[in-house]
Amino acid sequence: MPKSPAPPPPPLPIPAVWRSDLDRILLTPDQIAQRVEQLGREIRRDFAGRDTVVVAILNGTVLFLADLIRHLDFPLKLDFMGVSSYGGGTTAGESLLTKQTSADVRGKDVLVVDDILDTGKTLDRVTLHLRQFKPRRLRTCVLLDKKARRQIKIKADYTGFQIPNEFVVGYGLDFAERYRNLPFIAVLKPEIFLAGEVKRPAPRPTKAA
Repeated sequence: MPKSPAPPPPPLPIPAVWRSDLDRILLTPDQIAQRVEQLGREIRRDFAGRDTVVVAILNGTVLFLADLIRHLDFPLKLDFMGVSSYGGGTTAGESLLTKQTSADVRGKDVLVVDDILDTGKTLDRVTLHLRQFKPRRLRTCVLLDKKARRQIKIKADYTGFQIPNEFVVGYGLDFAERYRNLPFIAVLKPEIFLAGEVKRPAPRPTKAA
């Protein structure tokens, strides 16, 4: 008689310090680590033996990038591009390049790494910019794909997770430059991002020594 499937693990509890800000944890550290390892295997299979340049989009991709390239066992060059889109708020405007890649990508295989694909404006802007330098091949890898937000028809070649249309933070993703250091990806409570900024109580005065 076949065994019944094991019940799903209980939701990971939100640490007390973040409970007032976070609604729930969407992706646990273990889920992220397992999927990043799988992405690394896929990329190794496709890029092995190639002269490869990895171009990461700052700043949210840093944690994802660090874990991903540990699973890539072929020689590569690493460079970064900066793109300004959100600023301190929640509405995506025009994507402007704030830092251009300095690596020579002409005739090389290029892998663009980003944290999240939502409207598509950032990834579209970056890939259009890089294609003018005539790389041999250009592929894109994103940790999260939020299809419900798409405004430009674009699809990543490697995707970690499809996620619902909710405001997520953690594992490099921020709101108002907070939450990047969370080891998981969580849904931010609407009252936090609708307020436009993260408010914190003033620190208590300390007694003089």
